[in-house]
Amino acid sequence: MNKQKLDDWSILYYCQPMNTATRSRSVDTRQQILSIAKGLILGKGFSAVGLNEILKAAQVPKGSFYHYFDSKEHFGVALLESYFDAYLATLDVALHVNCETSALKCLLDYFDSWKNNQCNEITSDKCLVVKLSGEVSDLSEAMRLSLKQGTNRVINRLAQCVQQAVDNKEIVLSDDAETVTKELYYLWLGATLMTKVNHTTDAFEVAIKALHSRFNLTELNKS
Repeated sequence: MNKQKLDDWSILYYCQPMNTATRSRSVDTRQQILSIAKGLILGKGFSAVGLNEILKAAQVPKGSFYHYFDSKEHFGVALLESYFDAYLATLDVALHVNCETSALKCLLDYFDSWKNNQCNEITSDKCLVVKLSGEVSDLSEAMRLSLKQGTNRVINRLAQCVQQAVDNKEIVLSDDAETVTKELYYLWLGATLMTKVNHTTDAFEVAIKALHSRFNLTELNKS
């Protein structure tokens, strides 16, 4: 007989396996915590938001947190994974090319939406990557890797659309699609950060000019 000591969480699951309804409620509560925490952390940062504040805002009883997350670091990773999953789902819709929407139009609309969201003070659709990258990358290796994996997913999806625009002869690039996409994504993250610092849209105006330049849109318009 296995005499390995079980912790309280293991005993709970061993003695009380969750039925479908209980499991569904558990997933809903977990997602509720993540959704509420995202808004709080976008406003204050990761370290400044306490556990009690999150649970109170989410209307979840104290003590429930560790039923869903092993630690604050595990919670941080789950928060980032949830953020990127939702972001990628939205990105897939935004970059869906069809007979009425070209790849180039999808890309220009995406970056225009990025600028508008980050310059709009009342929107809740702010960039969690910009908010947390500088703060947590030196504090948590697991969260740093989650940020790295998530941003790579975003870049790869954008690069696919850039390549579609190249294949359809909508744009002409001097480098491969992946390299250009990385340049633009890094530039726009920087523009988002500088917009927070300067409280002006100047950085985004620079980013838009760079976008048009890298896509050679001026030359295409002349022809």
